Parts: sequence; C-alpha cells; structure tokens
Amino acid sequence: MKAKILLAVVLLLLIVFFQSAYVVDETEQVIITQFGKPVGLPITEPGLGFKIPFIQKTNYFHKNLLEWDGDPDEIPTNDKKYIWVDTFARWKIVDPLLFFQTVNNTGQAQSRLSEIINSAVRDFIAAYPLIELVRLTNREFVDDETAEDRISEKIILAPVTTGREKIIQGVLGQVEPELKKFGIQVVDVAIKRLNYTEKVRNTVYGRMIAEREQIAEKFRSEGEGEARKIEGNRVKELKRITSEAYKTGEIIKGKADAEATLIYAKAYSKDPDFYSFLKSLDVYKEALQKDTSLVLSTDAEFLKYLKGYKKTGRK
Repeated sequence: MKAKILLAVVLLLLIVFFQSAYVVDETEQVIITQFGKPVGLPITEPGLGFKIPFIQKTNYFHKNLLEWDGDPDEIPTNDKKYIWVDTFARWKIVDPLLFFQTVNNTGQAQSRLSEIINSAVRDFIAAYPLIELVRLTNREFVDDETAEDRISEKIILAPVTTGREKIIQGVLGQVEPELKKFGIQVVDVAIKRLNYTEKVRNTVYGRMIAEREQIAEKFRSEGEGEARKIEGNRVKELKRITSEAYKTGEIIKGKADAEATLIYAKAYSKDPDFYSFLKSLDVYKEALQKDTSLVLSTDAEFLKYLKGYKKTGRK
C-alpha cells in the first residue's frame, strides 16, 4: 500500500515538474502569461526555466529573421507608367512583450506588415519616374547588338537623380517607425520584380520589335549598298583587264603582222615568180573543190600555172 502511495507521489511530482519546466531554444524567446496576462520580463536567453504549473503558460516567439513576401501590385509611376511591383522584406521581433500585447502572433504581424510596407512602396513609386526605380546610377549604358561583330550603340536615357537604392532606403525609413510600435524591426525591404502591366508591356514589345526591324533594315540596306559597290568595282576591273588584254593582243598582233609582212617582202623580193606560184597554189587549194565548176576565158591568168602559160619565159 505504501509503495503505491509512493509511486503516486512520484508520478505527481513528475507531472508537476514537466508542467513547470520549459526550454528556450537559441532561435526563440518566451513570454510567461498568467490567466492571459504577461508576467515578468521576456526570456530571450536560451536555457531551462520554470513556471507555476497549470496557472502560467509559455508563449514562444521567433528570435531569428522572418520573411515577408508581398503580393504583386499595379502602381502608376510619376511619369504615368503602370507597372507591376513585387516586393519582399526581412523582419524580426525585437520586443516580444510589445509584440505579444499588440499583434500577438506572426499571422497578425504579417497582415500589419502588408498594410504598412505596401502603402510605403506605393507612395514612393508614385513619387518617382520609372527610370529612377530601374537604375541605381547614371553609368553609361551600352547595348550590344551582336556578339559576333560587337556593334554597339549608346542608349540615351534620362538622368538619374535618386536611384533605386535610395528609394528603397526611403521606404525602409518610412516603415520602421510604424512597425516599431509592434515590437517589430524591419531589417531590409527590396523589390523582387518590376514589370509593365500587360497592356503597356505589349506596347513596349511592339516598339522594341519595330526598333529591331529598323536596325535590321538599316543593316540590310548597308549590305546591299556594299554589294553594289563591290559589283561595280568588279565590272570596272573586268573592263580594265579586258581593255588591257585587247590592247596587248593588238600590239602583239600588229608586231606579228609587221614581221610577217617583212618576211613576205623579203621572200617576194628574192624570187617574185616563185612567191606568185605558191600563192596561186594556195588559192587553188581553197577555191577548187571536187564539185567546183569554173567558166573562164582561154586567156584568164587564174589557171596559168596549170596550162603552161608563158609570161616570164618559163614553161
């Protein structure tokens, strides 16, 4: 009987111990509440702690960085360009007691973050032109047309006076005091994505296509002009070569005719009758064929060498 009573006492003590003891992790902080009201200071250091069992309750909150991811929102810029803006932030609970007393849990905190950060982002984006949200500085921007030829054209853009980084710092400066009263510290706010709305995006794509087509047409026109120039030079060079070849050929031909005439003259001067005989044979060969018919008078000199006609005293 005593053993059973002792066992019951031990079990009761164990239950009381487990109900009173709690462990705080390195990434956690604890608020002790009694009947729903905070008791004592927040426990932010890791380790083992004790509370009154069954009466007091431990409320755990994150001590590390937490994520807030906003929904994309359509916002007009100062220069009346409608864009989709997708932002995100990193935050943490720096005052767990104040956090517990105001928003109580991370779900409510996320809702407050959405209200405050989205409002600040909308205010700042509406106050600046699009170029300020896209660029950080006035660094020279170069658009490489082709990787092969490395043809580059400088893009002329409006000057940047503030820049995206300073605008984000302005958003952060605006939301920090608003969230401080909830025990929240926003560590960073950033724009995840900027894009035109669908209607504006289609217009921009159309303009980009038109610009690319204009550049392509310019290249084609320059190429055709260069092709015509090359063709003109080719024709000109061909005519020059042909003219020089004809000139050279005529000179050679003239020299050959002169030399042949000289040879003929020398040969003719040595034996005119023999030269006349050879030339007549050549004419006979060309003029008299198998079926050739000639009607000549008896005193014609054409066939004088065939009929033994005497003119110089030779037979």
